[in-house]
Amino acid sequence: MYDLLLRQPFMSETGMQAIRAQALVAAMREVELALAAEQEARGLLPEGTVKALQTHLDDHAFDMQALAEETAKGGNAAIPFVKQAKAALPDELKRHFHKGATSQDIVDSALMLVLKPRLERCLSLLAQARTSGCTLMQTHRGTAMVGRTLMQQALPITFGAKVANWLWGLHQAERRLDNVVASGLYVQLGGAVGVHSGLDEHGLPLMDGLAARLGLNAPLLPWHTDRQPILALAGALDAVAAGADKIALDVSLLCQTEVGELSEPAEAGVGESSSMPHKRNPVACARIRAAARQVHGNAGIIANAAAQPLERGLGEWHAEWAPLVDSVLLLEGALETLTALLDGLEVHSEAMQRNLAVTGGAIMAEPAARVLVPAVGSDAAKRIARESSETARVQGRPYADVLLEHAEVAGKVDEATLRDAVRPELYIGSSLAQVERALNVLR
Repeated sequence: MYDLLLRQPFMSETGMQAIRAQALVAAMREVELALAAEQEARGLLPEGTVKALQTHLDDHAFDMQALAEETAKGGNAAIPFVKQAKAALPDELKRHFHKGATSQDIVDSALMLVLKPRLERCLSLLAQARTSGCTLMQTHRGTAMVGRTLMQQALPITFGAKVANWLWGLHQAERRLDNVVASGLYVQLGGAVGVHSGLDEHGLPLMDGLAARLGLNAPLLPWHTDRQPILALAGALDAVAAGADKIALDVSLLCQTEVGELSEPAEAGVGESSSMPHKRNPVACARIRAAARQVHGNAGIIANAAAQPLERGLGEWHAEWAPLVDSVLLLEGALETLTALLDGLEVHSEAMQRNLAVTGGAIMAEPAARVLVPAVGSDAAKRIARESSETARVQGRPYADVLLEHAEVAGKVDEATLRDAVRPELYIGSSLAQVERALNVLR
């Protein structure tokens, strides 16, 4: 019940269905059979061995409860798995199963096999989010809104430029993950102490051949206590989570009632409050941010376990498994939510216009002062721009009108120039160019 209500809502249901205990067992069996196939191909096992192993193991029903109980005794799932597998084999085949391997070879390789499809789906979801985001960016390339620094109104930007920055940040993380999936999901094969004991000169070629059979990458060397591959994967997951988290944070802030510039996609029953019927909570953002926080925490656990002793870890290796799998499932869930969020995000441009004017023009004081300087001098220009913005706010009048009527300004500046200077939609810097530049890369 704990997992069902407090943990799983932030994970991908598709991913959870794919990564079950049975999936890990199937992956361990796949690793063992691929190892035997490579050994047979190299003349290290009698011809026909793999076919015989498959005949006995393909339909063998492993006792999952016993595996769980024995895992606690042996320290990892491969030990009871090998015992149960050998028990299902005739005596003449037992010695050919798990030959030259150690439990960590099987678990590490199996985890890579189980996680690879989930990571590939994460990349697919990132591509979908990029596509939806690019559409949003293009649509609102010139939609002016106020930019905010230190949570306060600053100067105008466009919503398209904001989306461009979201997507560029997310894409940088996407490239890290893509690189790990393409070239950093390594097979593990080192034997008891990482030097292919008993296999000698066959060890490294076997490792490379096993990688090819399983569709994994071949490492330079076995990595039993060199956990850089796991660190790279955890870091990439963490980076993508941060990119998604940034988007969810901004969206949730702009969804606030007083701001009202964005709304999450409307869906019946979503975002309801248990006690306040009027509320429409940004629950998609909450799910993304909750998942991201857990991924960040898991990355810390994995980093803390990275330095492992001598030739085999003592608790550090074991501490990686749950955080690593959880992080992948959490990220997959967060990206499912993110794609839907970007695809259906409601943009309220009228609220953006309203908020641009909420200070009475104070955010345009800097460009206004620039126009005033030649006529009244620098110090006076800053003072007049500031005073006029407050007057405009209090009286609810257009900022340009107040400036033009100021006793020290009247008749001294070109009206059209001053009015253009304080139009927020014309003071957006490189916003349009940033959108075009981002689209050229991200599309």
